[in-house]
Amino acid sequence: MPALPATVDTTQPSAARAYDYFLGGSHNFAADREFANQVLAIAPSIPAVTRLNRSFLRRAVHYCLDQGIRQFLDLGSGIPTVGNTHQVADAAGIAARVVYVDNEPVAYHHAQHVLGGSETATIIQADMRDLPAVLDHPDTRRLLDFTQPVGLLAVGVLLYLEDPQPAELLGAYRQRLAPGSLVAVSTLTDEHASPELRAEMELLRGAYESAGEPVYPRDHAEILRWFDGLDLIDPGLVTLPEWHPQDQVELDDPAKPLGYGAVARVP
Repeated sequence: MPALPATVDTTQPSAARAYDYFLGGSHNFAADREFANQVLAIAPSIPAVTRLNRSFLRRAVHYCLDQGIRQFLDLGSGIPTVGNTHQVADAAGIAARVVYVDNEPVAYHHAQHVLGGSETATIIQADMRDLPAVLDHPDTRRLLDFTQPVGLLAVGVLLYLEDPQPAELLGAYRQRLAPGSLVAVSTLTDEHASPELRAEMELLRGAYESAGEPVYPRDHAEILRWFDGLDLIDPGLVTLPEWHPQDQVELDDPAKPLGYGAVARVP
C-alpha cells in the first residue's frame, strides 16, 4: 500500500475497502475488516454477490471490446483488484484507454500507484455526479475522445445513490456519449430474493446506513427506467449471471437473485 495523505482517516470503515476485502484484496484496514465481518455475520451471501458483480464487469467489458469499443470511462471503479477494466483488455490482447473515477482516497491513491507510468489508463479523484470534474479533467480529455464510441461503466456503484439520482446521472452522461457507445450497469436487488435473503438485505441496509454509506436495492421496473433513451442489448436487464452467461456454477449460485445487470447502446 503506498503512503496515504495524513487527511485519510483509516479508522472509519469504507464501503469501497470492504468490497476489496470481500473480493480477497489486501487494500483495506482494520476498521474495514471489522465492518466487513459484521456484514458477513448478518449477510453471508454478500461475498458471492461481489464475485458475481466482478464477473459481470468482465463479461461486459469483453462485450464492449468485441463491439469495437477501445475507450472506457469506469465510474466508481473502487480499489484496483484482479479483473479491473484495463486488465480485462490487456488479457484479451487489445489496446484500450481507460479512465477510472473514484472519490474514495484509498482507491485513488492505490490506483495511482498501480497505474503509475501507464500511458493508456489513469484514475481521477472526483465525485462521479460532478460531470465537469469528470469529463473536463485533463486526464479524461487526454485519453478519451467523446466524438467516438465509449464504454461507460457504472458497475456496482449506483446502489449508493438515492432516487432519482441514478436515472439523472446516466441521462446526463448519455448526452455526452457518441452514438454506438455502450453503457453497462449493475446494481443490488432483493425483488426475487427468498425470505431468508430478503431478511439479510434488510440487515445489510441497516449496517451500511450505520456506517454512513446507505445502500438502496431496486426492483426491475425501477432499474429499467435508468435505460430510457438507450437500446438494451439482449437479453436485457437480467440477474448478473444471466447476462451472457459463461459459468453454470454462477447460474446456480444462491446469491443470483441479489443483483441485476444490463448493457445498452446509445442509438
